[in-house]
Amino acid sequence: MTGNLSADTKPDLRDLPPGAAGSPPLEVEVGGRTHPGLVRPNNEDNFHVVRFGRYLRTVLSSLPAGHAPEEDAPPGYGFAVADGMGGHAAGEVASRAALAALVEVTLQTPDWILGRDDELLAQVAERTARRFQQVSAAVRDQAQSQPGLRDMGTTLALALNLSDALVVAHVGDSRVYLFRDGRLHPLTRDHTFGQLLADRDPVAAARLRHVLTRCIGVTGTGCEPDIARYRLADGDRLLLCTDGLTDMVDDASIARELGRGTSSDEVCRALVDLALGGGGRDNVTVVVATYRRSEGPAAGTRC
Repeated sequence: MTGNLSADTKPDLRDLPPGAAGSPPLEVEVGGRTHPGLVRPNNEDNFHVVRFGRYLRTVLSSLPAGHAPEEDAPPGYGFAVADGMGGHAAGEVASRAALAALVEVTLQTPDWILGRDDELLAQVAERTARRFQQVSAAVRDQAQSQPGLRDMGTTLALALNLSDALVVAHVGDSRVYLFRDGRLHPLTRDHTFGQLLADRDPVAAARLRHVLTRCIGVTGTGCEPDIARYRLADGDRLLLCTDGLTDMVDDASIARELGRGTSSDEVCRALVDLALGGGGRDNVTVVVATYRRSEGPAAGTRC
């Protein structure tokens, strides 16, 4: 599956080779923040970050320390952001239910793919597409179980990294960006009528910029995710965010904060503050992951 970037903005990400065998792994430093904003009474955004891998924990052994490895490969990370919608507190329920269902269907997978070659990553992408369908069904079932939740739905943006391999999937208008070498690259394209009309009717596009063409949990809308695969590099920063950030803060200001030599958590705090300073008209959620090549000895090269 290919990326969905225009030719003039698409970074040269998919052609980067994997890290050489024996090279130090990419270490990940993560931050995440969510805020209800200054206008809305409740926060319908949610985010979730997980670390996963292949582990064994020794309980008892006569072997000398270090003779039986307990971790086979560098861990993977998963980042997800969801922006719910619906009357009253239904949006908050929808985003929370989507993230909980995503974790649940992942845990039910009998065999986890932890490799990063193209064939295995293609399988990860296929599984991710199926999981989005399962998540949408779970949210829809919960909505239909209670009258007050019937119209609820949510966006869902997901990024998974296995060492330097990155898989991005999304439905809706929550976005994923990659910041590399001073430039901010969008890795997703909004599923909105506004995006569809952007080149043909800018006035209508502005009016319909938040009307979703795909949504998790809502009957009659598609929930098929766009999925793309990339390669990460030393110094990259990944940003997942809801439209409470992108409606309030322009790309140049986002890039400037990502380019500062501050921690991921400090970048998240600064981006939320910018959104609030711009009016804070919506809930705002940001997750930032910073990738650095480890200076220590290389970990096991098998995944």
